[in-house]
Formats: sequence, C-alpha cells, structure tokens
Amino acid sequence: MKKIFFLSITLMMVSVAAMSAPQSLGAYLSHATFNIPDEMPYLETYLEVMGNTIVYKQNSSGKFQGSIQVTMIIRQDSVIKDFRKYELFSPEVNDTSSVGINFIDQQRFPLPNGQYSLDLSIADMNVDKKPMVISYPVNLDFPSDKLSISGVQLVESYAKTTNPNVLTKSGYDFVPYVDNFFPSDKGKLTFYTEIYNPLHKEGSEDKYLVSAFIESFETRKMLNEYIRIKKEPSKPVTVLLSEFDIAKLPSGNYNLVVNLRDKENKIITQSITFFQRSNPGVGNAALDLASVSLENTFVNNMNSSDSLREYIRSLQPVSTELEMIFIKSQVETASLDILKQFFLRFWQIRDEINPQKAWEDYKLEVRKVNASYSTQVKKGYNTDMGRVYLQYGAPNTITDVPFDVSSLIDEPAVPYQIWHYYSINNNRERNKNLYSLLQNLVSETIRSFIQMLQEKCRITIGKLSWKGKDVKGTLKWMPTN
Repeated sequence: MKKIFFLSITLMMVSVAAMSAPQSLGAYLSHATFNIPDEMPYLETYLEVMGNTIVYKQNSSGKFQGSIQVTMIIRQDSVIKDFRKYELFSPEVNDTSSVGINFIDQQRFPLPNGQYSLDLSIADMNVDKKPMVISYPVNLDFPSDKLSISGVQLVESYAKTTNPNVLTKSGYDFVPYVDNFFPSDKGKLTFYTEIYNPLHKEGSEDKYLVSAFIESFETRKMLNEYIRIKKEPSKPVTVLLSEFDIAKLPSGNYNLVVNLRDKENKIITQSITFFQRSNPGVGNAALDLASVSLENTFVNNMNSSDSLREYIRSLQPVSTELEMIFIKSQVETASLDILKQFFLRFWQIRDEINPQKAWEDYKLEVRKVNASYSTQVKKGYNTDMGRVYLQYGAPNTITDVPFDVSSLIDEPAVPYQIWHYYSINNNRERNKNLYSLLQNLVSETIRSFIQMLQEKCRITIGKLSWKGKDVKGTLKWMPTN
C-alpha cells in the first residue's frame, strides 16, 4: 500500500496537533492496486481526514459537523480517464470541545494496466482557503504471462460481508488502516494482499512458497519472531489475510515484506511496506559485542579513540533504535576495543561480504553533508537536511524558492528549498511515503522537536508523488525566523 501524508503546517504541529485547535486541514492518503482476472485491474484509494484539523459548523439537527470537498482526477497522457468530485462529511458531534475523531473515505477506480497520474484536491468547506492539491503517478501492472502480487493493504478491522460494498474483497469488509505508524496501543499488524497466477491450469499440482515477514528497515535483517511461510497450490487468485502480534515489537523502523518464491527458492515477485513502531514499554535486546572478533578486519588498525568516536557519531542517521542507544549512552566512555567491536558489527550487519567498502562509501557521503550543511554548533550529519541526505541519498532535484513579498499575509515569506525524491533507498521501497520519511527524522519525536526548535527550522510538506513502483517525495526546508 502506498501512502502520503500531506499537511500544510510545520512539523511541530504534527507532534502537537491533538492538543491544539484546528490550524490547517490535515489528512492521510494511501492507495493499493488490485486485479480482477478476466476483467480489469483497479486502483483503490484510502483517505483519512484528521478530525481535529477541520472546522465544524452546526447543522440542521443542532449538532456540529465538518465538510470536506474531495476531487480526484485520473489522467493518462493528459487524457482524463476518471473523475470524481464529492463532499465528505465528518461524524456529527454534540459540541466542538472534542473533535478528534478521524474519518475515512475509500474509492475504487477500474483501470487497464498502464501508467496514470492521480490528481487529488481537498478543501475544508467551512474555511475560505484554497484547496490543497497533490499529484502523483500510479502504476497498474498485472501481466498476463507471469505471476504478480497486488498492493498490500494494512487493515484496521474486518468482518464477513453481509451486503457487498466498496469495502468488500474476498467475502470480507476491510476497514483500512491508512497510516503506517503503530503506537504502543496497537498490538496487531493486520494486512491483506492477493497473488495472481494467469498461467494457472485446471488440475495443476504446482505449488509455490509464500512468505511474509517483518525486517529491520535499516539493516534489512529478517526478524525470526515475525515470519509466516506457507506453500500454496496453484490458483488464479490466492488471498493472503494475515496478522502479526507486535505487542513485543520494540520501537523502530520496519518493513513488512510479502514475497513469492519458485521451486528453486528464487523470488518471483514481492511487495514491501514500510511502517514505524512506537513501543516505549518494550526494551531492545542488548548488543552482543563480546563475540565480535577484530582479527584481520579493517577496524583493527583504527587506534585513535577520538576518530573512532566521531565515526560512530556520524552513523546516527542510519542507525537502529538499539544502535542509537549505544551511541547516545556509551560512545563517550567505551573502551577502544568496545568502540571497534561496535563499529565492525555495525557494518558487518549491513554488508557481510565487504563491510569496509560499505563504510568507505558512507564516509564519502558524510564528508559531503558536513561540507554542505554543518553549522556553528552542529556537524552536517546531525542536521535535519544532513540526516535526510544520508538516509535517502541526494534528492533528484532541488528547487530554491526566493523571498516572495506577496505571501507576507498568509504564508511565510522567507526563502526556502524543496527537495524532490523520485526513488528512495535504491528503489527498494514500493510503499515509502513522505510522512514515514518525516517520521524517520523524528523517531524520537520529542527529541527531534526540541532539536528543530533549537535550530529554528521547520519542515512543511509540499507535493508528493510516486513513479511506477518508486516514490517521489518533497521536503520543504524553511527557517522560522
């Protein structure tokens, strides 16, 4: 499932939205693609509006209600293929003192295989402001000559269908989980996907291996406690509805991976969905450094504690939660041998074959961000822009927006810079979204919030789009004063 979070407010507001009055319309948008064999593929969109970011007015029944105008346009080569404009109403409330209820809308667009552009406009009908508009490519690709897999839909809840409706698939009604952030009160991760085999023959005894697992986002290591493997017989459509108990999953960034393997155990196709877990009540396992041998390794000759500590500090943008704990609490006091063991283990996890090259490549990038983004009080790798660069690489394009005196009344008039990403992490993530990208910056939300206040910098979200299976995100960097 591909997602976008769009919000024309500061990142500070992301953290405190629930405590404040509505400032600007906020919503999550996600989508997934599915196929109906012998008929047509379809695009499914999920829109969740944040109830505490809209304006409520009293209706004819005496209750208060919000109203959102939604416009969706599907284009292909500038030709409109589908168009929908409708009004989306919030639940009714008795008063406006508690308006934190989010509400969801789901749409389906039957479309042939191909590349499309989805334009979405969303506006609060009770506020006299311009609508927010986003545009991003959508790819429907279900070939007729090989196996394929649908998007992965994260699920809030489901029940057996009594009356078929827009939420119905495979005999169940699925309420989508539009966000991909799982707080500590979410103990389960439920997901739905479909596998299509257009080459299926009646009576075939062919089987293939379907696996679903959770892996670390940073290291790509599979978590052994979170694996589902099953042999499936050949069918035109195979439905996978499953869930993981994540009550004991520590805080961190993860990927939900669903893949299909052939008889030779080679991956035929796969779908990868990023999600983030916040679970402060669950501790991480301790780092096992005692078993790390330094003999005949590239770190064995690193004998400067000061240099090694600085190298380790520079790893923070690409570290796991557990590694961050070590860096924050022990890097200044650990012995030289412990520092070496941590540093070697860090790069062995990421590249078992050539950890030295992995480090040297990263070191070059650190030099770039230090040269470009360092301040008087911070190294470049410790700034927000430096962290984004090290996590996701150089943006595809950078747009400098100069001072605009005409925007002094409604919008900040200071100059800012927009970063555009067409693909992230070597094109691996199909489901990467801008909200997730921002959350990676603030995996410790309060810490990062304080950092941004200290840096007198804020981030607002611009346009987000995907190209095929990749993602295009936009970051907008802007000083607050």
